[in-house]
Amino acid sequence: MSRSVNCPNCLAAIPADAAACPTCGADIQLMLLVADGRLLDQMRAHGAQAPVSAEQLVPRLGDYLVEQGYVTTEQLQTALAAQARSPGGSARRLIGQTLVALGFIAPASLDEAIARQLLALQTALLEANHTLEQRVAERTAELESALARLTEINQLKANFVANISHELRTPLTHIKGYSALLADATLGPLTGQQQEALTITATAIGRLESLINDLISYAAASRGELNLNLRPVSLAMVALQVLQHSQAKANRQQVHLSHTLTPDLPPVIADEEKLYWTLLQLTDNAIKFTPSGGRVVIGAVAEADIVHITVQDSGIGIPAANLDGIFEPFQQLDSSSTRRYGGTGLGLALVQRIVEAHGSRIEVATAEGQGSLFSFSLPCYGAGAELRVSARG
Repeated sequence: MSRSVNCPNCLAAIPADAAACPTCGADIQLMLLVADGRLLDQMRAHGAQAPVSAEQLVPRLGDYLVEQGYVTTEQLQTALAAQARSPGGSARRLIGQTLVALGFIAPASLDEAIARQLLALQTALLEANHTLEQRVAERTAELESALARLTEINQLKANFVANISHELRTPLTHIKGYSALLADATLGPLTGQQQEALTITATAIGRLESLINDLISYAAASRGELNLNLRPVSLAMVALQVLQHSQAKANRQQVHLSHTLTPDLPPVIADEEKLYWTLLQLTDNAIKFTPSGGRVVIGAVAEADIVHITVQDSGIGIPAANLDGIFEPFQQLDSSSTRRYGGTGLGLALVQRIVEAHGSRIEVATAEGQGSLFSFSLPCYGAGAELRVSARG
């Protein structure tokens, strides 16, 4: 029958041949290895940096021996004094070795004390690891909960934007309709000043309608409802339509608007309507942030089976501190109450979503006061690229 011994760490009964205490997890074999010297032999076999004594594995051994009653405080002080008087040039004795040499502690008792302290250190390490694992698990749960809450908040925000946008569209339709009736004199003749006022009103209505449409598009994209109708599209044709639409605004701001498109530009696989909106938004944005006398250029270059599309301006550029937030919804470069540039801050956020839905990535190169360059790539049609009839972003 196997006899039992007590664990030197928690004093629980364990089998004599046990490798570890089933109660506290202490490594019993470690104590045995230290006691009979085999631990040191194994460590020396691993190189010159291994300790020459088990005592070197234990911090503040002298204090531990006093705390556990192996030696008295006076004996420890005597040993420390003797240790300090070691002849110069000779190897300095360890405190445990000095206590043994002075007869204050037996070698077996010293080995036992060292083994107990090693086991206590191991137990503390196990507890620390367990505590760390618990903290990591708790922190992970907190982060998962925060992420779930953030997702919920984003969904609520998207729903709110969608609802309020549709509510705004209904009265706007009435305003737009009656404004048109007034403008064409259906409801009676107008004076010159009245006609001029209605022209300004129509411009404001168009801008408001555009903002509401942006809100609706953002809400749809946030809910994962960004549908794409992918087909071969003439990028040159779309870009020229954008230039034609944006020319009036460029003229008002005295910004030179041009392109570097070549006649042999291959068609790309894209949603034509959303590609037009993306280029229009990037161009409109470039014009808005370019002072009078500046320039905005739409470009495209075909390389292998990819077309690289760019919109470059010589405008105010983007400060480095604001660069990370330009694609965040509702963000503006100037968010002060006296900000100079209008808009909801949704344009670039929607541009990014549309480009990414096409499997591409919007990139920006900019420097404050030196303009900006926005770019993305689309696959060429007929160059080995797979055409899908529709896709969902």
